[in-house]
Amino acid sequence: MEMTKSKAQRVSVFVDVQNLYYSARALHNARVNFKNVLQDAVVGRLLIRASAYVIRTEEMKREPFFEALNKMGYEIKAKDLQIFAGGAKKGDWDVGIAMDAIEQAPKIDTIVLISGDGDFVPLVEHLRRAMGCRVEVMAFEKSTNKQLKETADSFIDLGKNTKRYLIKKTVKKVSKK
Repeated sequence: MEMTKSKAQRVSVFVDVQNLYYSARALHNARVNFKNVLQDAVVGRLLIRASAYVIRTEEMKREPFFEALNKMGYEIKAKDLQIFAGGAKKGDWDVGIAMDAIEQAPKIDTIVLISGDGDFVPLVEHLRRAMGCRVEVMAFEKSTNKQLKETADSFIDLGKNTKRYLIKKTVKKVSKK
C-alpha cells in the first residue's frame, strides 16, 4: 500500500555522495544536481535533517563542492579516503549512514536514502520493520541494486529526468588573446 506524502511528515535525507557521483559520471558523463535531488526528496514535507556523506579525494576538489552542498542545506559528513599498504583504497560511509539513520528513525516518519548500494538492504528492512519508518530510495536505476528497489516503500529513478537531476559537464574554451 502506497502511503501518501503529507506536509506533516518529518523527513530525513541521507545522501551517499560517492555512489551518486560515480553513477552519474559513469552512466551520463555528468554531475549530480544535488539541489534538485534534495527538493524532490523532501517534496513539501518537513525536512528535519539532510546529510551528505562524502569521502575526501583529489577528484572531488573538496572545498567549493562542500561549500555548495552546505549552502543547499546539507550537513556535510566527510572523511578521508583510506589508502592501505599495497595501494588498495577504501572509502565508504555505509556504517555511518546506517547508524545515523537508526539514531534519527524514532524522531521522523520518512527516511529518504539516496544511494543505489545494495549493502543498504538490511538497513531499509530494519527501518521499515523495527522502526516503523517509511523508506524511500532515490538513485540511478541502472546502477541500483534490484533488491534495494524492491525493499523500499518507493523508488525514484534519477535517470528518468536527466534534465532535472544532472548537470552536463561543459568544455571550457581557451580564449586566445
